[in-house]
Amino acid sequence: MFQLVAVGLSDGLSASHLEEQSFGPDQLKLFKFQNAEERLDVLAKLPEAISATRTDKELAQAAIKVIARRDAACPRRGLCAIPAKHVGGRRTTDDAVGTAERMTSGVSSPSRRLIHAAIDRAEGILHVWQDTDDSNPAFTVTGNLDWAFCIPFKGDHSKGWALYVSGQFGAPGASAIGESDLKGDLRFTELICDLIGSIRQVKTLESQQAGLAQFFSPAVIEAVRTAGGEDILEPREADISILFCDVRGFSKKSEEAKDLRELLDRVSEALGVMTAGIIRYDGVIADFQGDAALGFWGWPGDSEEGPVAACRAAIHIHQSFRNANNHPENPLCGFSVGVGISHGRAIAGRIGTTEQIKVGAFGPVVNMGARLETMSKQLRASIVIDEVTASYVQKLPDSDLRCRKLARVRPVGMKTDMTVFELLPPVAQDDTVSDDTVAVYNQAVDAFISGDWTNSTELLNRVPADDKTKEFLLEFAAANNNQPPQDWAGVIHMTRK
Repeated sequence: MFQLVAVGLSDGLSASHLEEQSFGPDQLKLFKFQNAEERLDVLAKLPEAISATRTDKELAQAAIKVIARRDAACPRRGLCAIPAKHVGGRRTTDDAVGTAERMTSGVSSPSRRLIHAAIDRAEGILHVWQDTDDSNPAFTVTGNLDWAFCIPFKGDHSKGWALYVSGQFGAPGASAIGESDLKGDLRFTELICDLIGSIRQVKTLESQQAGLAQFFSPAVIEAVRTAGGEDILEPREADISILFCDVRGFSKKSEEAKDLRELLDRVSEALGVMTAGIIRYDGVIADFQGDAALGFWGWPGDSEEGPVAACRAAIHIHQSFRNANNHPENPLCGFSVGVGISHGRAIAGRIGTTEQIKVGAFGPVVNMGARLETMSKQLRASIVIDEVTASYVQKLPDSDLRCRKLARVRPVGMKTDMTVFELLPPVAQDDTVSDDTVAVYNQAVDAFISGDWTNSTELLNRVPADDKTKEFLLEFAAANNNQPPQDWAGVIHMTRK
């Protein structure tokens, strides 16, 4: 029998094989295992050895060490390798192959032709270089290996991975190998591939979940997991609480900064505090915009306490920045924060184009949260909330959360008037604003809205001088000669966003 072969070793491929056999999964199931006791021992040790690995290279190294440790379990093997291919459109093998060569005896370069064929065809392939009567040594790779086979891994998570094994028909000091022995090796290698592939799939899912943890709280991740993943991410209409948080003092710091890298690190630290606060209270990170963060609640599951969780997150973030300013060495020292919280109907879930999809919320309530955050600068308040959010807070005991009325306004570009409030922590947590001050302030704002500016001014002057929030109403009144305009309806028309 004559066989025409094309020999081209310049590209690093091994010599052409004398015989090739391919085996699908169904065929391999018909083969019997040999050395069952030793091989069970290998299977028992394999999960522990590779479960703690962090990278693909470490996983390959650990797996090969266990497989190659016992000759009885891997008889007549000269090389084990776990390769990968198709990186950047090129066929390649990763560092795991080189590592395997150094850990085993009978060193030889793995046949890339065999590896690529097995992966492309998704079936186990056996190559024989030397015939069984040893009459044709010209077809032996490096003169000491007679056969090799490659079993590809199954599943999308291990696409491009395979286990490569080569050896001799009659290695010195070893018993002769027959066809049934080689088929048993094929079957056992497939079992190892399935086991490694399953563990690698679990590790991939764990890695993905760790990535989700940067954006979702554990409660949200659990909801996604138990609800089946993809379906729960679909956009749906829900009552959403929006928290928009922005760093104060960033523009000034950026102008003064001599080291942009240091400034970036400080802003990243600030965003980290915002993110931690949102996730701590089971919120979802929707977006980052420069030195600002957007979080929301009410998706994927409904929020039983409405916007209260968003309020708790805002207080936590505000206090973190406030505490940092007491420590000059803290990266957040010199920064403060402004927060806006709104609550209403919106669509939340996967939002975006086919090229780029992210989880977010869509609707007027999102824009309102950003408007309230911007308004906090003008009102000189740290956390500004809308009426709906305030109604939830007012139902809570004062020992939990508090709020005070700030003004009735009409934001720029909007036709709807709204009453805005400042969210405050409980006195036990921060006594900067006392309960008595809150009561006086609410009376002053009601008098201001009703047009009794004389009484309002008197009440505002009773508020402590270091409470800068009162300056918004006092300055507005002064600009109108402390007299309400003739068309006064209790609403201040904001002149800028």
